[in-house]
This record gives sequence, C-alpha cells and structure tokens, in this order.
Amino acid sequence: MGKRKTQRNNAAMLDSDDDNSSVSSSSTMRSAGMSVSGTEEVELNKDSLLDEAVDNLYEKRGSTREKALASIIEAFNSNLQHEFVEKKFATLLHRCLNSIKKGSSKEISLASHTIGLLALTIGPGDKAREILEESITPVSQAFKSGYESSKIASLLECLAIISFVGGIEPEETEKSMQIMWQLVHPKLGSNVITVKPSAVVITAVVSAWSFLLTTMDRWSLSPKLWLESITYLSSLLDKDDRSVRIAAGEALEVIFEMGSLEKFATEAEGSNNGSVSEGNKSKEGLLHIQGLRAKILNQVRDLSVEAGGKGSAKKDLNYQRSLFKDVLEFLEDGYCPETSMKIGGESLQTSTWSQLIQLNFFRRFLGGGFTKHMQENEFLQDVFGFTPKRNLVGGEHVSNNLKRMYKSPNSVINKARTQHLNKQRMLSERKNIGHFAVNVGDEDS
Repeated sequence: MGKRKTQRNNAAMLDSDDDNSSVSSSSTMRSAGMSVSGTEEVELNKDSLLDEAVDNLYEKRGSTREKALASIIEAFNSNLQHEFVEKKFATLLHRCLNSIKKGSSKEISLASHTIGLLALTIGPGDKAREILEESITPVSQAFKSGYESSKIASLLECLAIISFVGGIEPEETEKSMQIMWQLVHPKLGSNVITVKPSAVVITAVVSAWSFLLTTMDRWSLSPKLWLESITYLSSLLDKDDRSVRIAAGEALEVIFEMGSLEKFATEAEGSNNGSVSEGNKSKEGLLHIQGLRAKILNQVRDLSVEAGGKGSAKKDLNYQRSLFKDVLEFLEDGYCPETSMKIGGESLQTSTWSQLIQLNFFRRFLGGGFTKHMQENEFLQDVFGFTPKRNLVGGEHVSNNLKRMYKSPNSVINKARTQHLNKQRMLSERKNIGHFAVNVGDEDS
C-alpha cells in the first residue's frame, strides 16, 4: 500500500512540472518588476487596455466582441483583476450575458468563461450571488439555442463555477445540477424534443455535475433521484468513449465517498417495520442497491485492466487504468488516493476524492492561469487549505495585486461557504468512509 501511495504522489508531482516552471518564471518577473521604475505605469496601461476591451463589448461586429472577450480572459488569467472588477463588475457581467443571449457559439463560449473568471476573482459574497442569480436563466436558455459541443461545455463550466462560488443554499446548487442533468437525461413530455448528446457533452455534463456534487450534504439527497443517477452513471461505464467512462467513474466515486448507497440501504431496511407490502418493496429496494453495487464493482474491475483498442491514445488508456485501480481500492479497502503537487515551493495536497475532483476541475477551467490563482486567490487557497510562500523584498510583499486582495472586503469568506469548506476538511480526516458504501448489506448476503 505504501508503494502505491508513493507512485501516486510521484505521478502528481510529474504532472505539475509545467506548473512549476510557470511559477518560477512568474515569480522572477514579479521580483524584477519591483526594481523597474515604470511598474505603476505598466499596470495603468493594462487597466486602460481592459477598459478598452470592455468598451469593445458594445460593438456591433461579433468578431470585435470575440477579440475583446479573449483579451479579458488573458488578463484575468495573468493577474487577479480586483481593482478593475470593483469598478466594472456590473458592466462586464451584463455585457457577457448579452453575448450569451445574442452571440455566436464562439462568443458564447468566451463570454461563459469570462463570467466564470469574474466569479472566481470576486470570491463568495453578494456579488457572486448576483452573478448566479443574473446568469442562471440566460445560461439555461443558451443550452437550447444550439448543440455545438464546445459551446455547451463552456456553458456547463460557467454554471458549475458560478454555482460553486455564489450558491449559498443547497437548493441553489441542486437547481444547477438538475439543469445540467436535463441535457443528458431529459424528462420526457409532449413538448420535449430530445437530441442525442455527443460524447463531449456527456463528459462535460457529468464532470460539472460531479464537481457540484462534492459540495452537497448526502443526508439531504433524494433516494429516488440519486439511485436514478447512479444507474445512469453505471450505464456510461459501458460506453465506447473513454472520456465518458472516466467522467462517470469519477462521479460514482464521489457518490461512494459520500456514503449515499449506505444511506439508501439504511432507509430501505428501516422501512421494514411497516405493512407487508411496504416491507416487500423495501426488501426489493435493498436487493436492487446491493445488485447495483456488485455490478459497478465488476465494471470498475474490468476497466482497471482493460486492454488497448477502441481508438484511444495510450495516455488516456493508462489514465483510465490508474483511475479505476484507485476506485477499486477505494471500494474494496476504503483507501482514498493522496496527491501532491508543487506550487511555488509549497505542496498542494488532496486526500479525498471530492478534493481531487475539485482540483482537476479548477485546473482545467483556469488552464495556464491556475498557478497564478493558487498563489494569489484567497478563495481557492481556502478551498484547498493551501498557504503559498510569500516573496518578500525589504519586508514587503512583492505582488501589489496580492496586497490589494487582502484589503478587499470580498476576501472575507462568507459563513455558508466556510461551513462547506469545514465539511471538506472533516471529510479528509475520514478516509475510510468508503467502507460504509462497500459493506452495506454484507451481513445479510
């Protein structure tokens, strides 16, 4: 077991090599920038370029708006734009929402990503809540305006991020999850037109859905709803597309870590005290849960040793095998994979599936801006319990943006989100929670 842990840690460290190099170079640039007399002038110039980009979002030509959004995204990735956001928050949000309502697929994708970055830059609070409330209807309608995979994937990422940051009540997060779920599992009705989702869309839906699932309390879940989702995710493990299988495996692992199957089985057994017919139904429900668990265990075992083929790259195949070996270990032994990656000389570590899902989602969303945000974004640091090294020059912090961030009223994490983060930390101390899902009903079998 110790050997497996070492391999996982080493693999995570190797995966973060690109991040390490970007950390070193950006730190060097910041240090050098402090000794250049024109630093403040450069920052003012950047602000004016951002102002110009926002102004260009009013232009009639779509290509002009697309270029403006791309430049805003680049600026938000390279630096945390706290002062700019304080001045232009409402304007930027509503221009992006206008792009989502009226723009091309490319413009919708860029605007969606910008809104997600806006929420991450602001952090939890009234403005993040406003982003969620103002955006959820336009985003939901945009899902129906066309089925281009890249556009749908960007909208899903946006909805996931703004719900994660701005959602305070569980009902708000669950509403977003239901909107996502309808894309791949629609409720049939006379006025519903079903379009078979592509593998890219299925993967994006399941990834965004499981990302938000990591924030939910298992005891508030509806057994019928979640058993339906588990059954559907199990069916995805048999699909030809490897990215779909991987996304489904990650989502199921979050469900197992939460102990949801154990919860459903307990409820089924607890209802045996009712009438004979209710007792029979609960017994059937318990048998169904046990059978579903056994089926998934066999699927996971097969995927952990799958031979090559099906047209996927070897790297993807190796990742699938590694992932499902970890899932199998968790289901059988309750062991969560521990990962570690270096950011600016400090280790960012995960010890639960929920943390790993969140980390991977943020890394995909932020791309090259992930390192910068982990070093200076207080909200993300709080999510992962990460404390970066501070670069000091004469006792002062090097980054002016960092100074401004700590003074910003938005840097104070709201009570509801803090409660969620505390729950995540408690989860990391209970690595063997998987036993609950695995051992359900063993005494009766």
